[in-house]
Amino acid sequence: MPSSSPFKTLLFEKRGGVAHISLNRPHVVNAYNIQMRDDFFQALAACQLDTEVSSLLITGEGRGFCAGADLTEFGTAPSQVIARRARWERDVWGQLLNLDKPVVAAVHGYCIGSGLEIALLCDLRIAAIGTVFALPEVQLGMIPAAGGTQTLPRVAGSSAAMDLLLTGRRFQAEEAFSMGLLTRLSPPETLREEAWRLADMLSGLPVATAAALKQVLLHGMDLGLPEALDMERRVAARLAGKTAQINTRA
Repeated sequence: MPSSSPFKTLLFEKRGGVAHISLNRPHVVNAYNIQMRDDFFQALAACQLDTEVSSLLITGEGRGFCAGADLTEFGTAPSQVIARRARWERDVWGQLLNLDKPVVAAVHGYCIGSGLEIALLCDLRIAAIGTVFALPEVQLGMIPAAGGTQTLPRVAGSSAAMDLLLTGRRFQAEEAFSMGLLTRLSPPETLREEAWRLADMLSGLPVATAAALKQVLLHGMDLGLPEALDMERRVAARLAGKTAQINTRA
């Protein structure tokens, strides 16, 4: 990835239809701080608005994806609550969840706290074998507040989520894969290559179809089955109508 970047804590590039955001605070294992929040907010906004971007790949530089929140910032705030509130002033998590383009997270090394929450907000997750995961917030007197209490049970089920959230225990990529947290595993040396190949394939999908599929999945899980099926029929009909119009004009 090019060394130049408009952001202080991220590397950003576009390659074809793929935008690539890489967390870039390797000296602290990409710990998530307020500057990274601001950079992430701008980078995600750029991905959403850029019509040339049709998929997003998120990675981390150095020896890990993200070690969680930067605890040094907690020490400079009057309280942990105020320190965490500062991270919520820009809704990065909502941006990521509602991005209407497929998002791939490729994680390695350490994927802790906010790092795992970022990955859980992505559509597909690839991890290098040996990656370590955890959500340790409860041990600090907090709960995960970047979506972890909601995304984790939706992906892994309530029983596994309760175990991981209450104990804060560390677990490795193989267990994460068995629980459904990961789409696939990769040898560390080929992680980036496999992730790029997947993101590039996703960038070739019809943009409107990919966006519609994401929204049906996202909203349908919170509906009863009859309502969800009705939404599916309506979205499918709308897409079919657009395809018919395109074919007629052609």
